[in-house]
Amino acid sequence: MSIRERLSGNEAIATAMRQINPDVFAMFPITPSTEIPQYYAQYVADGRVDTEFICVESEHSALSACLGAEAAGCRAVTATSSAGLSYMNEVLYVAASLRLPVVLAVSCRALTGPININHDYSDSLAERDSGFIQLYAENNQEVYDNYLMAHRIAEHPDVRLPLMVCEDGFITSHAIENIELEEDAAVAAFAGQYCPENYLLKKENPLAVGPYGISAYYMEARVAQANAMANAKQVILDVAADFEKTFGRSYGFFESYRMADAEIAMLIMGSSAGTAKAAVDELRNEGVKAGLIKLRVFRPFPGEELAAALKNCLAVAVMDKSEGFSACGGPLFAETAGACFNLEKRPKMIDIVYGLGGRDFTVKAAKEVYARLSDIVKTGETGPVYSHMGQRGADF
Repeated sequence: MSIRERLSGNEAIATAMRQINPDVFAMFPITPSTEIPQYYAQYVADGRVDTEFICVESEHSALSACLGAEAAGCRAVTATSSAGLSYMNEVLYVAASLRLPVVLAVSCRALTGPININHDYSDSLAERDSGFIQLYAENNQEVYDNYLMAHRIAEHPDVRLPLMVCEDGFITSHAIENIELEEDAAVAAFAGQYCPENYLLKKENPLAVGPYGISAYYMEARVAQANAMANAKQVILDVAADFEKTFGRSYGFFESYRMADAEIAMLIMGSSAGTAKAAVDELRNEGVKAGLIKLRVFRPFPGEELAAALKNCLAVAVMDKSEGFSACGGPLFAETAGACFNLEKRPKMIDIVYGLGGRDFTVKAAKEVYARLSDIVKTGETGPVYSHMGQRGADF
């Protein structure tokens, strides 16, 4: 039976971790994820978990310690944000290439420079090609639920890849919301035990971890890793189906909101989706056929499914809360446009970079995006495909 509670996103993640009771938590603090190891340290001190809690000297070391633990057959976790995630960069790629299913909680925060501690996705999306699965959440309930599913996805024998559970720094990480927690025993049963087939301390088959990949073998290893990411799509859906059967809450690659007859639509991630849903509701009351897709799974990218969901729209705005510096749009737009490229009938599509460094995104701003989409439908002219909104001196 679910338990009604009020928690921040950080405490929700720490609670999910406690219920799963990993073997190792290697930590180094960085705003706004610091509360996660802080809460967990208290669980350790109170004897509520059996976890080996390791304080290290850097984020690079934190993830490195998790890799050592996972290679030895342990379930290992850590948490970070912003520059901490960037400092892990080298080890992120190692974790994925070694097929070690570390689960990493990321309280997403802008990258320097200039120095900024507020939310956008420049940290996590900078690591989009590291080989990590990436899940994103709109609110604290989704943060908690994504974490409950994370180990099942990452540790599946058809996947065996590390995974990021991403929340919005300060927005979901620190804001307190109503949430439904599950009973400890039910979570432990759902997550199960980590039983790797091969590991360093298994005496029956000694193995090497992290060998030198010469040209004759490197590509095969990379293709196997790519295949594992593709396999993760079905595993994500299977785990979500079991989650719904067990706990009653439903998840997929994305949420379609009022999309059945939508002519104009927005594609967005994270907490901003709640704001945009309010705009959709207002526009529907005004007779505008607006809809929204909230992306939950960025890696593996559900391109085929997303294209099918958007194909009947006339115009679509892709909302990027990260500047890709490609001179033609952000990372979410690049992925989405690529997914829709071969559709026989495809919508006009624009990219809007917004919310950088914590810049506000309001219902009024969302309605302005839909107004632009309505103009595109009326005129047939897309106008600038790549633009920013919310900065000083801009009309949009």
